[in-house]
Amino acid sequence: MNISQENSGKLNAILNVKVEEVDYAERVEKVLKDYRKQAKVDGFRPGMVPMGIIKKMYHTPVLVDEVNKLVSESLFNYLQENKVNILGEPLPHKDDVQKFDFEKDTEFEFKFDLGLAPELNMEVSAKDKVPFYKIKVDKKQQGEHKESLLQRFGEFKAVDKAGNDELIKGSLVKVNKEGKEVENGIRVDNVSMSLEMMKDDDQRVLFSGAAGGDQVVFDVKKAFPNDTELASLLRIEKTEVAMLEGTFKCFIDEVNKFERAEPGQEFYDKVYGEGEVKTEEEFTKRVTEEIALNYERESEYRFMVDAREALIKKAKIDLPVEFLKRWMVETNEQITEEQVAEDFEKYEDDFRWQLIKEHLLKQQDIKVSEEEALEAAKAMVLNQYMQYGMSNVPEEYLENYAREMMAKPEESRKFYEQKGEEKLISYIKSIVKLDEKEVSSEKFRKLYEK
Repeated sequence: MNISQENSGKLNAILNVKVEEVDYAERVEKVLKDYRKQAKVDGFRPGMVPMGIIKKMYHTPVLVDEVNKLVSESLFNYLQENKVNILGEPLPHKDDVQKFDFEKDTEFEFKFDLGLAPELNMEVSAKDKVPFYKIKVDKKQQGEHKESLLQRFGEFKAVDKAGNDELIKGSLVKVNKEGKEVENGIRVDNVSMSLEMMKDDDQRVLFSGAAGGDQVVFDVKKAFPNDTELASLLRIEKTEVAMLEGTFKCFIDEVNKFERAEPGQEFYDKVYGEGEVKTEEEFTKRVTEEIALNYERESEYRFMVDAREALIKKAKIDLPVEFLKRWMVETNEQITEEQVAEDFEKYEDDFRWQLIKEHLLKQQDIKVSEEEALEAAKAMVLNQYMQYGMSNVPEEYLENYAREMMAKPEESRKFYEQKGEEKLISYIKSIVKLDEKEVSSEKFRKLYEK
């Protein structure tokens, strides 16, 4: 095997890979022998098919497969052994139309284009200045957060009559124009319908003043024109909705209305645990702390954005632009040349940040332990539960779910990278000069409009 590298510019190179018969002969022979052991050919016992017949049947496809594997392995080994740091992956040489006759030729020469990663020689220092925004908590946010909690812990309660936004519980029965039940028609029991979700005002009005024990005939397709919603309501296939006549009778069992929770000890206990909060003042304090914690996360994220931008600007990294554009198009069927050309500036900064990140992680010897990656996975799991209002999840649940995710190599890699970036950002924050600025939440949001 002969591999040679020819630099074709500051950040581009061509690899020539020459494969001779001595490189692949033993591999091909071994595969053919394995084929012989398993081959089933009429007239021969298993394992006794003459090698000449096996070669005639399989030699060419096996040769192609083994040569390609050999080239791929040799490329990887060459790059590793010679410490050639590349961006993207090797691509077939753009001006080289490779045509091989695998039935006659014994030597094959391949050419590959490489995009070389530039060498970095940068450090983070106290001379680097990065803004750090502290978001003020005001009464408006306190009020909104309180109202959000009161809504989240509210519940449906029975009322005498329906108005505009109640929840109707009962049964739905298919009826004809005279309002009589259709024989073998659709009947659905234990149905819950929200009047607020009805799209047609005329249909909603039909339920106004209705109470438990009443019957209302209405056009269900007008009330719920979305096929997916209607199929779910009637418990039928979505394909059946198109052929459905819309007249149904609703037998009302009960009418419920959603009521937000009211501040008080029962509410405080539900939200924070028994006896943890006892007064309105303590409730306001906890709400303020929760908002401040959320704002702290947002401030840290914004610092990461600004630090990344500052270091990219400082590093002044050149890239093999044309190679990267080509690599993005050839390795992703979802991206066109036009899209890459239009958005490449955004991609450029991603490439630059990846290079800076790898450089600084190595420079500062920042490593991520298995325990740290697992903690990152647990944090993500807890965040998912919290989105559904579940904050007191047992540690055992978090641990088991996180370990399930960590067992998948692709998922595991993401958590290691995430934790590595978090540790790097913490390091950067400890070194650079922080330009601290206190801002309102509105002004903070406007930072993302630039």
